[in-house]
Amino acid sequence: MPSIDSKTLDVLWQDPDARETALRRVVEGRLAEDPPPRSDDHVVATYFFAFRTESLDDAVREIAYHATSGIKDPPPGSLLAECTATAAGVDPFDSTGRIGLLHIAFPLKMMLQGDGHLTSVDLLHTTAAAIIFDVYENQDARLVSLQIPDKVLATFPGPAHGPFGLRKLTGFDDGRPAFGTILKPTAGVTPDDVDRIVGEVAGCDLLMFIKEDEDLYPNLPYSPVADRMTRAMAAIERIRDERGGLGLVYAPHVTGAPNEILETVLAVLEAGANGVMFSETFAGGAVRMVREATRHLSHPPAIYGHNAGIGTRTRAIWREVIDLLARLDGIDFRQTAPVKPGTPFLRPYGAEWLASEVALSRPLPGGLNPTMIARAGALDQGNVILNLQDAEARGLTDHILFLAGSAINSIKDDSGTYEPRLGAEAMREALEVHRSGSMAGVPMEKHLDELVALADRRKLAALRRALSQRYPDRAG
Repeated sequence: MPSIDSKTLDVLWQDPDARETALRRVVEGRLAEDPPPRSDDHVVATYFFAFRTESLDDAVREIAYHATSGIKDPPPGSLLAECTATAAGVDPFDSTGRIGLLHIAFPLKMMLQGDGHLTSVDLLHTTAAAIIFDVYENQDARLVSLQIPDKVLATFPGPAHGPFGLRKLTGFDDGRPAFGTILKPTAGVTPDDVDRIVGEVAGCDLLMFIKEDEDLYPNLPYSPVADRMTRAMAAIERIRDERGGLGLVYAPHVTGAPNEILETVLAVLEAGANGVMFSETFAGGAVRMVREATRHLSHPPAIYGHNAGIGTRTRAIWREVIDLLARLDGIDFRQTAPVKPGTPFLRPYGAEWLASEVALSRPLPGGLNPTMIARAGALDQGNVILNLQDAEARGLTDHILFLAGSAINSIKDDSGTYEPRLGAEAMREALEVHRSGSMAGVPMEKHLDELVALADRRKLAALRRALSQRYPDRAG
Protein backbone atom coordinates (compact mmCIF):
# COMPACT_ATOMS: atom_id res chain seq x y z
CA MET A 1 0.00 0.00 0.00
CA PRO A 2 1.31 3.51 -0.75
CA SER A 3 2.33 5.55 2.28
CA ILE A 4 0.26 8.55 3.37
CA ASP A 5 2.17 11.81 3.62
CA SER A 6 2.44 13.49 7.02
CA LYS A 7 0.44 16.56 5.99
CA THR A 8 -2.52 14.39 5.01
CA LEU A 9 -2.20 12.35 8.19
CA ASP A 10 -2.26 15.56 10.24
CA VAL A 11 -5.55 16.47 8.63
CA LEU A 12 -6.99 12.99 9.20
CA TRP A 13 -5.93 13.06 12.85
CA GLN A 14 -7.55 16.41 13.62
CA ASP A 15 -9.82 16.06 16.64
CA PRO A 16 -13.35 17.21 15.72
CA ASP A 17 -14.44 17.00 19.36
CA ALA A 18 -11.82 19.54 20.40
CA ARG A 19 -13.04 21.87 17.69
CA GLU A 20 -16.66 21.30 18.74
CA THR A 21 -15.81 22.19 22.31
CA ALA A 22 -14.09 25.40 21.22
CA LEU A 23 -16.89 26.29 18.82
CA ARG A 24 -19.56 25.80 21.46
CA ARG A 25 -17.61 27.87 23.98
CA VAL A 26 -17.35 30.76 21.53
CA VAL A 27 -20.93 30.55 20.27
CA GLU A 28 -22.49 30.23 23.71
CA GLY A 29 -20.43 33.19 24.92
CA ARG A 30 -21.53 35.38 22.02
CA LEU A 31 -25.19 34.42 22.39
CA ALA A 32 -25.07 35.10 26.13
CA GLU A 33 -23.95 38.65 25.37
CA ASP A 34 -26.29 39.15 22.42
CA PRO A 35 -29.20 36.62 22.48
CA PRO A 36 -30.94 35.53 19.29
CA PRO A 37 -33.80 37.84 18.30
CA ARG A 38 -37.41 36.69 18.62
CA SER A 39 -40.43 37.43 16.46
CA ASP A 40 -44.10 36.56 16.82
CA ASP A 41 -44.34 36.07 13.06
CA HIS A 42 -41.14 34.19 12.34
CA VAL A 43 -39.07 31.23 13.34
CA VAL A 44 -35.61 32.67 13.87
CA ALA A 45 -32.78 30.24 13.11
CA THR A 46 -29.27 30.97 14.32
CA TYR A 47 -26.37 29.49 12.36
CA PHE A 48 -22.63 29.32 12.69
CA PHE A 49 -21.14 29.71 9.22
CA ALA A 50 -17.64 29.70 7.79
CA PHE A 51 -17.85 30.67 4.11
CA ARG A 52 -15.13 30.15 1.54
CA THR A 53 -15.65 33.41 -0.39
CA GLU A 54 -18.88 35.20 0.45
CA SER A 55 -19.77 37.29 3.49
CA LEU A 56 -22.35 36.55 6.15
CA ASP A 57 -24.38 39.53 4.91
CA ASP A 58 -24.44 38.21 1.32
CA ALA A 59 -25.47 34.70 2.38
CA VAL A 60 -28.92 35.76 3.59
CA ARG A 61 -30.05 36.52 0.05
CA GLU A 62 -29.02 33.07 -1.23
CA ILE A 63 -30.55 31.23 1.71
CA ALA A 64 -33.82 33.14 1.41
CA TYR A 65 -33.95 32.38 -2.31
CA HIS A 66 -33.34 28.65 -2.02
CA ALA A 67 -35.04 27.86 1.29
CA THR A 68 -38.17 30.01 1.05
CA SER A 69 -39.89 31.77 -1.87
CA GLY A 70 -37.40 31.19 -4.70
CA ILE A 71 -37.53 34.91 -5.47
CA LYS A 72 -34.57 37.21 -4.89
CA ASP A 73 -36.46 40.49 -5.17
CA PRO A 74 -40.11 39.87 -4.20
CA PRO A 75 -42.41 42.84 -4.75
CA PRO A 76 -42.75 44.80 -1.48
CA GLY A 77 -46.00 44.07 0.33
CA SER A 78 -46.73 40.99 -1.80
CA LEU A 79 -47.51 37.46 -0.63
CA LEU A 80 -44.13 36.43 -2.03
CA ALA A 81 -42.46 39.01 0.19
CA GLU A 82 -44.41 37.69 3.19
CA CYS A 83 -43.06 34.21 2.43
CA THR A 84 -39.41 35.20 1.98
CA ALA A 85 -36.80 34.88 4.73
CA THR A 86 -34.99 37.99 5.93
CA ALA A 87 -31.85 38.80 7.91
CA ALA A 88 -32.34 39.10 11.67
CA GLY A 89 -28.78 39.85 12.72
CA VAL A 90 -25.13 39.18 11.94
CA ASP A 91 -22.20 38.63 14.32
CA PRO A 92 -18.90 38.28 12.40
CA PHE A 93 -15.98 36.72 14.28
CA ASP A 94 -13.22 38.46 12.29
CA SER A 95 -12.56 41.22 9.77
CA THR A 96 -13.26 39.00 6.75
CA GLY A 97 -16.96 38.89 7.58
CA ARG A 98 -17.02 35.28 6.37
CA ILE A 99 -17.12 33.49 9.72
CA GLY A 100 -19.54 34.04 12.57
CA LEU A 101 -23.19 33.86 13.55
CA LEU A 102 -26.09 34.61 11.27
CA HIS A 103 -29.71 34.97 12.40
CA ILE A 104 -32.34 34.37 9.73
CA ALA A 105 -36.07 34.97 10.18
CA PHE A 106 -38.25 32.42 8.38
CA PRO A 107 -41.82 33.71 8.07
CA LEU A 108 -44.64 31.67 9.58
CA LYS A 109 -46.70 32.74 6.57
CA MET A 110 -44.86 30.21 4.42
CA MET A 111 -45.27 27.22 6.72
CA LEU A 112 -48.17 27.47 9.18
CA GLN A 113 -51.15 25.22 8.47
CA GLY A 114 -54.72 26.47 8.65
CA ASP A 115 -55.17 25.75 12.35
CA GLY A 116 -51.93 27.52 13.22
CA HIS A 117 -49.65 24.52 13.72
CA LEU A 118 -46.55 23.22 12.02
CA THR A 119 -44.42 20.12 12.51
CA SER A 120 -40.82 19.44 13.45
CA VAL A 121 -40.31 17.87 10.03
CA ASP A 122 -41.41 21.12 8.36
CA LEU A 123 -39.17 23.17 10.63
CA LEU A 124 -36.11 21.11 9.81
CA HIS A 125 -36.96 20.88 6.13
CA THR A 126 -36.83 24.68 5.99
CA THR A 127 -34.15 25.66 8.50
CA ALA A 128 -31.80 22.76 7.73
CA ALA A 129 -32.27 22.92 3.97
CA ALA A 130 -29.82 21.97 1.24
CA ILE A 131 -28.62 25.56 0.90
CA ILE A 132 -27.40 25.38 4.49
CA PHE A 133 -25.53 22.09 4.51
CA ASP A 134 -25.05 20.85 0.97
CA VAL A 135 -23.38 23.65 -0.98
CA TYR A 136 -19.59 23.72 -1.33
CA GLU A 137 -19.38 27.43 -0.53
CA ASN A 138 -20.33 26.70 3.07
CA GLN A 139 -17.03 25.45 4.46
CA ASP A 140 -18.80 24.84 7.75
CA ALA A 141 -22.42 25.27 8.82
CA ARG A 142 -24.26 24.56 12.09
CA LEU A 143 -27.84 25.18 13.09
CA VAL A 144 -27.27 26.18 16.71
CA SER A 145 -30.61 27.60 17.84
CA LEU A 146 -34.27 27.91 16.92
CA GLN A 147 -36.50 30.62 18.35
CA ILE A 148 -40.09 29.43 17.84
CA PRO A 149 -42.96 31.78 18.73
CA ASP A 150 -44.84 30.81 21.88
CA LYS A 151 -48.14 30.56 20.03
CA VAL A 152 -46.61 27.91 17.76
CA LEU A 153 -44.90 26.01 20.58
CA ALA A 154 -48.28 25.69 22.28
CA THR A 155 -49.71 23.83 19.27
CA PHE A 156 -47.33 20.89 19.70
CA PRO A 157 -48.63 17.92 21.71
CA GLY A 158 -45.56 17.47 23.92
CA PRO A 159 -45.11 14.36 26.09
CA ALA A 160 -48.28 12.57 27.17
CA HIS A 161 -46.84 12.04 30.64
CA GLY A 162 -43.38 13.51 31.20
CA PRO A 163 -41.49 12.75 34.41
CA PHE A 164 -44.22 13.87 36.80
CA GLY A 165 -46.99 12.03 34.98
CA LEU A 166 -44.87 8.89 34.80
CA ARG A 167 -44.11 9.10 38.51
CA LYS A 168 -47.78 9.45 39.33
CA LEU A 169 -48.69 6.62 36.96
CA THR A 170 -46.22 4.21 38.58
CA GLY A 171 -46.34 5.40 42.19
CA PHE A 172 -42.82 6.87 42.13
CA ASP A 173 -44.18 10.33 42.95
CA ASP A 174 -42.85 10.34 46.51
CA GLY A 175 -39.42 11.67 45.54
CA ARG A 176 -37.64 8.34 45.31
CA PRO A 177 -35.03 7.95 42.54
CA ALA A 178 -36.44 6.10 39.52
CA PHE A 179 -34.39 3.40 37.85
CA GLY A 180 -34.79 1.52 34.61
CA THR A 181 -33.13 -1.32 32.76
CA ILE A 182 -32.80 -2.84 29.31
CA LEU A 183 -33.35 -6.42 28.21
CA LYS A 184 -30.08 -8.33 27.89
CA PRO A 185 -29.35 -10.20 25.63
CA THR A 186 -30.47 -7.54 23.21
CA ALA A 187 -31.04 -9.61 20.07
CA GLY A 188 -31.68 -13.24 19.24
CA VAL A 189 -34.27 -13.68 21.97
CA THR A 190 -37.68 -15.37 21.78
CA PRO A 191 -40.91 -14.61 23.65
CA ASP A 192 -39.96 -17.36 26.09
CA ASP A 193 -36.66 -15.61 26.77
CA VAL A 194 -38.44 -12.30 27.32
CA ASP A 195 -40.81 -13.96 29.79
CA ARG A 196 -37.83 -15.32 31.75
CA ILE A 197 -35.68 -12.16 31.63
CA VAL A 198 -38.52 -9.84 32.63
CA GLY A 199 -39.57 -12.21 35.37
CA GLU A 200 -36.04 -12.21 36.79
CA VAL A 201 -35.71 -8.43 37.05
CA ALA A 202 -39.18 -6.84 37.22
CA GLY A 203 -39.66 -7.66 40.88
CA CYS A 204 -37.03 -5.07 41.81
CA ASP A 205 -38.94 -2.11 43.23
CA LEU A 206 -36.16 0.29 42.21
CA LEU A 207 -37.33 -0.10 38.61
CA MET A 208 -39.93 2.19 37.12
CA PHE A 209 -39.10 1.30 33.51
CA ILE A 210 -37.94 -1.62 31.37
CA LYS A 211 -37.31 -1.37 27.65
CA GLU A 212 -36.24 -3.60 24.83
CA ASP A 213 -33.08 -2.77 22.95
CA GLU A 214 -33.04 -1.00 19.60
CA ASP A 215 -31.35 -4.08 18.12
CA LEU A 216 -34.39 -6.24 18.88
CA TYR A 217 -36.61 -5.83 15.86
CA PRO A 218 -40.39 -6.03 16.17
CA ASN A 219 -41.65 -8.43 13.51
CA LEU A 220 -39.15 -11.26 13.51
CA PRO A 221 -40.66 -14.64 12.57
CA TYR A 222 -39.20 -16.29 15.69
CA SER A 223 -39.99 -13.36 18.00
CA PRO A 224 -43.01 -11.24 17.00
CA VAL A 225 -43.28 -8.20 19.22
CA ALA A 226 -46.95 -8.72 20.12
CA ASP A 227 -46.08 -12.17 21.47
CA ARG A 228 -43.09 -10.75 23.37
CA MET A 229 -45.36 -8.09 24.81
CA THR A 230 -47.94 -10.62 25.96
CA ARG A 231 -45.27 -12.70 27.69
CA ALA A 232 -43.64 -9.64 29.27
CA MET A 233 -46.95 -8.46 30.73
CA ALA A 234 -47.64 -11.97 32.06
CA ALA A 235 -44.24 -11.97 33.78
CA ILE A 236 -44.90 -8.53 35.28
CA GLU A 237 -48.28 -9.72 36.54
CA ARG A 238 -46.68 -12.74 38.24
CA ILE A 239 -44.35 -10.59 40.31
CA ARG A 240 -46.79 -7.76 40.98
CA ASP A 241 -46.94 -8.48 44.72
CA GLU A 242 -43.15 -8.14 45.00
CA ARG A 243 -43.34 -4.50 43.90
CA GLY A 244 -45.34 -3.22 46.85
CA GLY A 245 -47.99 -1.60 44.68
CA LEU A 246 -45.55 0.21 42.38
CA GLY A 247 -46.31 0.24 38.67
CA LEU A 248 -43.90 -0.44 35.83
CA VAL A 249 -43.64 0.93 32.30
CA TYR A 250 -42.55 -1.64 29.71
CA ALA A 251 -41.58 -0.38 26.24
CA PRO A 252 -41.15 -2.79 23.33
CA HIS A 253 -39.08 -1.65 20.36
CA VAL A 254 -41.03 -0.53 17.30
CA THR A 255 -39.44 0.17 13.95
CA GLY A 256 -40.20 -0.05 10.23
CA ALA A 257 -41.85 2.10 7.58
CA PRO A 258 -44.38 4.64 8.93
CA ASN A 259 -47.37 2.41 8.19
CA GLU A 260 -45.63 -0.52 9.88
CA ILE A 261 -44.76 1.57 12.94
CA LEU A 262 -48.36 2.56 13.54
CA GLU A 263 -49.64 -0.98 12.93
CA THR A 264 -47.08 -2.37 15.38
CA VAL A 265 -47.87 0.24 18.02
CA LEU A 266 -51.56 -0.65 17.86
CA ALA A 267 -50.71 -4.35 18.09
CA VAL A 268 -48.55 -3.97 21.22
CA LEU A 269 -51.11 -1.70 22.85
CA GLU A 270 -53.71 -4.40 22.30
CA ALA A 271 -51.29 -6.85 23.93
CA GLY A 272 -51.12 -4.65 27.03
CA ALA A 273 -48.22 -2.28 26.43
CA ASN A 274 -48.13 0.97 28.38
CA GLY A 275 -45.03 2.22 26.60
CA VAL A 276 -43.38 2.06 23.17
CA MET A 277 -39.89 2.81 21.94
CA PHE A 278 -38.49 3.75 18.58
CA SER A 279 -35.20 5.04 17.26
CA GLU A 280 -36.43 8.56 16.67
CA THR A 281 -33.33 9.68 14.76
CA PHE A 282 -34.20 7.52 11.76
CA ALA A 283 -37.98 7.78 11.96
CA GLY A 284 -38.72 11.41 11.14
CA GLY A 285 -42.25 12.32 12.19
CA ALA A 286 -42.96 8.93 13.79
CA VAL A 287 -43.13 10.28 17.34
CA ARG A 288 -45.70 12.89 16.35
CA MET A 289 -47.64 10.31 14.34
CA VAL A 290 -47.91 7.91 17.27
CA ARG A 291 -48.58 10.70 19.75
CA GLU A 292 -51.47 12.03 17.67
CA ALA A 293 -52.85 8.54 16.95
CA THR A 294 -53.03 7.71 20.67
CA ARG A 295 -54.03 11.07 22.19
CA HIS A 296 -57.65 9.97 22.52
CA LEU A 297 -56.76 7.06 24.80
CA SER A 298 -57.38 7.43 28.53
CA HIS A 299 -53.81 6.20 29.09
CA PRO A 300 -51.67 6.94 26.02
CA PRO A 301 -48.42 4.96 25.84
CA ALA A 302 -45.27 6.52 27.23
CA ILE A 303 -42.88 7.09 24.32
CA TYR A 304 -39.16 6.41 24.65
CA GLY A 305 -37.52 8.34 21.81
CA HIS A 306 -34.26 6.43 21.53
CA ASN A 307 -31.54 8.60 20.01
CA ALA A 308 -29.35 5.90 18.49
CA GLY A 309 -27.51 7.53 15.61
CA ILE A 310 -28.12 11.09 16.77
CA GLY A 311 -24.41 11.74 16.27
CA THR A 312 -24.99 11.55 12.53
CA ARG A 313 -26.96 14.77 12.88
CA THR A 314 -25.36 16.67 15.75
CA ARG A 315 -22.31 17.61 13.69
CA ALA A 316 -24.69 19.82 11.72
CA ILE A 317 -27.62 20.53 14.05
CA TRP A 318 -26.87 21.10 17.69
CA ARG A 319 -28.26 18.41 19.96
CA GLU A 320 -30.42 20.74 22.04
CA VAL A 321 -32.30 21.76 18.89
CA ILE A 322 -32.97 18.12 17.99
CA ASP A 323 -33.95 17.25 21.56
CA LEU A 324 -36.30 20.22 21.84
CA LEU A 325 -38.13 19.17 18.67
CA ALA A 326 -38.35 15.58 19.90
CA ARG A 327 -39.83 16.84 23.16
CA LEU A 328 -42.35 18.99 21.28
CA ASP A 329 -43.39 15.98 19.21
CA GLY A 330 -44.17 13.98 22.33
CA ILE A 331 -41.33 11.84 23.67
CA ASP A 332 -41.61 11.01 27.36
CA PHE A 333 -38.06 9.66 27.78
CA ARG A 334 -34.82 10.85 26.15
CA GLN A 335 -31.29 9.59 26.75
CA THR A 336 -28.50 11.99 27.57
CA ALA A 337 -25.40 10.53 29.25
CA PRO A 338 -24.27 9.73 32.78
CA VAL A 339 -21.86 11.71 34.89
CA LYS A 340 -18.65 9.72 35.06
CA PRO A 341 -14.99 10.45 35.76
CA GLY A 342 -12.33 10.37 33.08
CA THR A 343 -12.81 10.22 29.33
CA PRO A 344 -16.46 10.34 28.21
CA PHE A 345 -17.86 7.05 26.97
CA LEU A 346 -20.39 8.65 24.67
CA ARG A 347 -21.77 12.02 23.69
CA PRO A 348 -23.12 14.37 24.92
CA TYR A 349 -20.67 15.65 27.49
CA GLY A 350 -19.70 19.04 28.87
CA ALA A 351 -21.64 22.05 27.65
CA GLU A 352 -23.55 20.03 25.05
CA TRP A 353 -24.79 17.70 27.80
CA LEU A 354 -25.99 20.62 29.93
CA ALA A 355 -27.73 22.27 26.98
CA SER A 356 -29.52 19.05 26.08
CA GLU A 357 -30.81 18.46 29.60
CA VAL A 358 -32.00 22.07 29.80
CA ALA A 359 -33.91 21.68 26.52
CA LEU A 360 -35.63 18.57 27.88
CA SER A 361 -36.54 19.99 31.29
CA ARG A 362 -37.08 23.77 31.06
CA PRO A 363 -40.61 25.20 31.22
CA LEU A 364 -42.33 25.74 27.87
CA PRO A 365 -45.39 27.80 26.90
CA GLY A 366 -48.76 26.10 26.83
CA GLY A 367 -47.95 23.90 29.80
CA LEU A 368 -46.16 21.32 27.64
CA ASN A 369 -44.73 18.54 29.78
CA PRO A 370 -40.99 18.18 30.19
CA THR A 371 -39.31 15.02 28.97
CA MET A 372 -37.86 12.57 31.47
CA ILE A 373 -34.07 12.52 31.13
CA ALA A 374 -32.67 8.99 30.86
CA ARG A 375 -29.09 8.93 32.11
CA ALA A 376 -27.82 5.91 30.20
CA GLY A 377 -24.72 4.57 28.48
CA ALA A 378 -22.26 3.01 30.95
CA LEU A 379 -24.35 4.06 33.95
CA ASP A 380 -23.47 1.54 36.65
CA GLN A 381 -22.93 0.99 40.35
CA GLY A 382 -19.55 2.74 40.15
CA ASN A 383 -20.93 6.08 38.99
CA VAL A 384 -24.63 6.08 39.92
CA ILE A 385 -23.90 7.94 43.17
CA LEU A 386 -22.20 10.71 41.15
CA ASN A 387 -25.35 10.95 39.07
CA LEU A 388 -27.62 11.01 42.10
CA GLN A 389 -25.48 13.77 43.62
CA ASP A 390 -25.58 15.81 40.41
CA ALA A 391 -29.36 15.40 40.07
CA GLU A 392 -29.93 16.58 43.62
CA ALA A 393 -27.56 19.54 43.27
CA ARG A 394 -29.38 20.70 40.13
CA GLY A 395 -32.89 20.02 41.43
CA LEU A 396 -33.49 17.40 38.73
CA THR A 397 -34.02 14.20 40.71
CA ASP A 398 -37.69 13.98 39.74
CA HIS A 399 -36.77 14.61 36.09
CA ILE A 400 -34.24 11.77 35.75
CA LEU A 401 -34.47 8.05 35.04
CA PHE A 402 -31.27 6.21 35.96
CA LEU A 403 -31.15 3.62 33.19
CA ALA A 404 -28.72 0.71 33.55
CA GLY A 405 -28.72 -2.22 31.14
CA SER A 406 -25.72 -4.52 31.48
CA ALA A 407 -24.96 -3.15 34.96
CA ILE A 408 -28.11 -4.94 36.13
CA ASN A 409 -28.72 -7.74 33.67
CA SER A 410 -25.14 -8.83 32.97
CA ILE A 411 -23.72 -9.19 36.48
CA LYS A 412 -22.66 -12.82 37.06
CA ASP A 413 -23.02 -15.01 40.12
CA ASP A 414 -20.43 -17.46 41.49
CA SER A 415 -21.19 -19.97 38.74
CA GLY A 416 -20.64 -17.40 35.98
CA THR A 417 -24.35 -17.17 35.20
CA TYR A 418 -25.97 -13.81 34.49
CA GLU A 419 -28.08 -12.91 37.52
CA PRO A 420 -30.21 -9.77 37.12
CA ARG A 421 -31.37 -9.91 40.74
CA LEU A 422 -27.76 -9.65 41.84
CA GLY A 423 -27.18 -6.63 39.61
CA ALA A 424 -30.34 -4.99 40.96
CA GLU A 425 -29.28 -5.68 44.56
CA ALA A 426 -25.89 -4.11 43.85
CA MET A 427 -27.67 -1.00 42.58
CA ARG A 428 -29.82 -0.97 45.71
CA GLU A 429 -26.72 -1.14 47.90
CA ALA A 430 -25.16 1.76 45.97
CA LEU A 431 -28.34 3.77 46.53
CA GLU A 432 -28.19 3.05 50.26
CA VAL A 433 -24.56 4.19 50.36
CA HIS A 434 -25.65 7.44 48.71
CA ARG A 435 -28.46 7.94 51.20
CA SER A 436 -26.03 7.43 54.08
CA GLY A 437 -24.01 10.44 52.89
CA SER A 438 -20.78 8.49 53.12
CA MET A 439 -19.62 9.53 49.63
CA ALA A 440 -20.49 13.21 49.97
CA GLY A 441 -17.55 15.46 49.20
CA VAL A 442 -15.39 12.71 47.70
CA PRO A 443 -13.68 14.11 44.56
CA MET A 444 -14.87 12.50 41.33
CA GLU A 445 -11.43 11.11 40.47
CA LYS A 446 -11.27 9.31 43.85
CA HIS A 447 -14.91 8.19 43.88
CA LEU A 448 -14.46 4.62 42.64
CA ASP A 449 -11.55 3.77 44.93
CA GLU A 450 -13.40 5.15 47.96
CA LEU A 451 -16.55 3.25 47.01
CA VAL A 452 -14.68 -0.05 46.64
CA ALA A 453 -13.09 0.45 50.05
CA LEU A 454 -16.44 1.31 51.60
CA ALA A 455 -18.09 -1.77 50.07
CA ASP A 456 -15.32 -3.90 51.58
CA ARG A 457 -15.69 -2.31 55.02
CA ARG A 458 -19.46 -2.68 55.09
CA LYS A 459 -19.41 -6.12 53.49
CA LEU A 460 -21.75 -5.05 50.69
CA ALA A 461 -21.33 -8.28 48.74
CA ALA A 462 -23.53 -7.51 45.74
CA LEU A 463 -22.07 -4.03 45.23
CA ARG A 464 -18.53 -5.35 45.60
CA ARG A 465 -19.17 -8.08 43.03
CA ALA A 466 -20.67 -5.62 40.55
CA LEU A 467 -17.75 -3.22 40.95
CA SER A 468 -15.21 -5.99 40.40
CA GLN A 469 -16.93 -7.03 37.19
CA ARG A 470 -17.52 -3.51 35.88
CA TYR A 471 -14.04 -2.26 36.83
CA PRO A 472 -11.74 -5.31 36.83
CA ASP A 473 -8.57 -3.22 36.59
CA ARG A 474 -9.36 -1.12 39.67
CA ALA A 475 -11.78 -3.19 41.70
CA GLY A 476 -11.05 -6.77 40.67
